[in-house]
Amino acid sequence: MLLTLAHIGPKSQKAGPKAHYDILTHLYIDRIAPYNPCNTEAFPTESAFLAWLSRPANSGKAARLPALPVLLDSRGRALSSTEFATWLGARRDQGTQHIVLAIGPPDGWSEAARAQASLLLSFGPITMPHELARLVLAEQLYRACTILAGHPYHSGH
Repeated sequence: MLLTLAHIGPKSQKAGPKAHYDILTHLYIDRIAPYNPCNTEAFPTESAFLAWLSRPANSGKAARLPALPVLLDSRGRALSSTEFATWLGARRDQGTQHIVLAIGPPDGWSEAARAQASLLLSFGPITMPHELARLVLAEQLYRACTILAGHPYHSGH
């Protein structure tokens, strides 16, 4: 199952304080690789993301099913790390080939985008910079992979 972390915004920060978020995010992306193939995508606008998402090629060369979109949204469902791992494992076991987890534009997702989501996921009612949300998402994906594999990274506290 391919995991894609997508966001609306610039591809990456080459310098400055925001570059540190990219470095740490990619550290977790690399840690996910032994468990699941994982990549990142950046889009200039929500409409560019939705157009990319609707293309069959984004489900993989041999994909039979469209990618499953998960949108981060403050109005979404808050899951514990274990619940998120359980959700991810269930999608894997159901044969999902590609999950796209996406952080939206600064003003949030449109109703049209929200309607396409398989899951609206929330990190709670707090507001955080999108770069930090990407880092938290990458870490939680890594944590979910280790929970599913029985690795001791997650202590449950």
